[in-house]
Amino acid sequence: MKGLLAACSLMIGSVAMAQEPAYDLSFFSNSRMKGDYFFSRTTDEGNSWIESVGNKLPVSERYAHTPGNSLKLEYTDGKQGKWTATIRREDKRGQDFFAKPKFLSFWIYLPSGQNTGMFPVVQLIKGDSTLSKEVIFQVAKKDQWSQVLIPYNLLGPGFDGDQLRRITAIRFTQSIKDDLKKNFYIDDIELLPENYKTAAGYTPAIVSAKGYSKHIDLAWKPVSNPAVRYVKIYRSGDGKNFKPIGIQEAFTSRYADFTGITGETWSYKISLLNHNYDETALSPAVKASTKELSDSAMLDMVQEASFRYYWEGAEKASGLAKENIAGRHNMIATGASGFGIMALITGAERKFITRQQAVDRFVQIVGFLERADKFHGVVGHFYDGPSAKVEPFFGKRDNGGDLVEHSFLVQGLLAARAYFNGNDAKEKMIRERITKFWEQSEWDWYRRYPDSKFLYWHWSPDQAWVINHQLIGWNETMVTYLLAIASPTHGVPASMYYSGWANQDSTGKKYRSNWGETEEGSAYTNGNTYFGIKLDVGVSNGGPLFFTHYSYMGYDPHGITDKYTNYFTNNQHIAQINHAYAIQNPGKYKGYSDSAWGLTASDGPDGYSADEPVLRQDRGKLAPTGAISSFPYTPEASMKALKNFYNNYGAFLWGEYGFRDAVNLSQNWTSDIYMGLNQAPMTVMIENYRTGLIWKLFMSDRDVQAGLKKLEAAR
Repeated sequence: MKGLLAACSLMIGSVAMAQEPAYDLSFFSNSRMKGDYFFSRTTDEGNSWIESVGNKLPVSERYAHTPGNSLKLEYTDGKQGKWTATIRREDKRGQDFFAKPKFLSFWIYLPSGQNTGMFPVVQLIKGDSTLSKEVIFQVAKKDQWSQVLIPYNLLGPGFDGDQLRRITAIRFTQSIKDDLKKNFYIDDIELLPENYKTAAGYTPAIVSAKGYSKHIDLAWKPVSNPAVRYVKIYRSGDGKNFKPIGIQEAFTSRYADFTGITGETWSYKISLLNHNYDETALSPAVKASTKELSDSAMLDMVQEASFRYYWEGAEKASGLAKENIAGRHNMIATGASGFGIMALITGAERKFITRQQAVDRFVQIVGFLERADKFHGVVGHFYDGPSAKVEPFFGKRDNGGDLVEHSFLVQGLLAARAYFNGNDAKEKMIRERITKFWEQSEWDWYRRYPDSKFLYWHWSPDQAWVINHQLIGWNETMVTYLLAIASPTHGVPASMYYSGWANQDSTGKKYRSNWGETEEGSAYTNGNTYFGIKLDVGVSNGGPLFFTHYSYMGYDPHGITDKYTNYFTNNQHIAQINHAYAIQNPGKYKGYSDSAWGLTASDGPDGYSADEPVLRQDRGKLAPTGAISSFPYTPEASMKALKNFYNNYGAFLWGEYGFRDAVNLSQNWTSDIYMGLNQAPMTVMIENYRTGLIWKLFMSDRDVQAGLKKLEAAR
């Protein structure tokens, strides 16, 4: 539900803090998928022609300026026709601040035998279809990569400053009519800043190389020089002949080389590239081997990789989780941070880091939370890390307290309060500050009215209850009611669980039937059978899988039983229904099977969406977090999915923080980001399946237990 609200509101945008680092605006660097490039479109008419794969540009692995591929443009400039090739800028969540450009730059490879005369017209396009001025470029050299640098001011007014974020695409169009067939390859299409030639500096060094089943994980010291654009990775099978295999953004100090082969030894070197692609010397070589992994070792692998999102990928000033990577560098998301806190605890217990490292990180975290803006003790959804000020990323109305994100954060903090039970000064301080934060949270304020049946999602300091979103289940917000009831200082009556969360009057029924587009489950209870599986509670046939994860990373659903169901059993049935739906696959989407399932909220080809196992909400995308975070409910089916996603799709789906957010095989698309809400549930819920660690810690809390006793008394 929050995902749907977020997707609608994200378009509003907001002004971030001035220090947010800017990205270079890029149209293409590489395609993770072979075949056609999803973010492209071709047209031709008359006797003009352009090669395409389903009206999209073909991806070429034969030539690449930066490894591993480029786009192929092969076309005929017909005398009685016209062709176009449009390459869209992938609108990555949170990449909305761009460096002031000096040049439009791209690299052309012109094979021998090709005409060096007139090349296509190039133009930029804004979201309202406004076109920049036409520019025609030329390339004289053949059989090598040549850079085309177009002064940005030649493209005309209206495409700089705040207008940069409105640029959506670059278009190449037929410029002459001679009936001749031509082709070239294009790579690294981007806007370059004025200082693009600044040297990258020193030669880097790889600090670790570790082999897994089908990939090698490389790490190097973080790069701090802003002149560095990419880290370039080289690989050798014999330790002598090194070939470039990939590039990594300079802000990431890790690379996963998915070789797809088990039992092989590889050597690696890296270099640094500046914005002009000038290269430093290569690093000394390191060596690692892939090897067979047991099921237990594969679980370790997934847990540790996802954990790194919150350890290595954390926002620097706060130590908390970013909304997504790659996205805004300075912005944290509080709900994702709560999940990340539980992932950090898991990482410490699994010895991914030492306990002392975890203690030091939590000292940083609780210090940040003390100085962060709060709204009747409740945090906002997003914060600028360096200033600790709330960041209204979803629009001007969302500039205050967010009770649901707050509850996700508190869930993690209470687990941490139980985990850090040592007698040294730092662990005591962590517990004390968490207690203070917890006890200052005014859950009762978010009733809005003294006799309200409901809790409300948001409150703004200057717009009050303008969003006016009542919290009504079934969705991800059970944890909010349970914590509000459990609060020792600002608690709400346990009866609100039934009057609000499980509301069965016309308000609740209307709310559920509106978002679920069905009457099934609109009274909170359901009672229907789907794929032979009975569903006690849930709208439609249960909704997206994150409903069964977010509230139950700390709260053990085995121990939550209300008038209608036990929530471990109910969650298990929702996961089983989701799994059965993928096997039946009524939408006939590519890849769905008993080992490729998990409809939930994630990034998608057209942006973020909350998918569920009904045709109207099924877009053909699979998010690994859906199936993998369901390990406690469906261990065999979840392990099948994990192995399938890794073994068969790892070449494009596995990266430095584990599984990327989602894949849509029917559209030949995979996400280029990792999301803070989706990585931690894999680490934490696998751990709850294996040892029950986070469940045990959280459920041992005295206030949590007192709240559950109140709920039991209200049955």
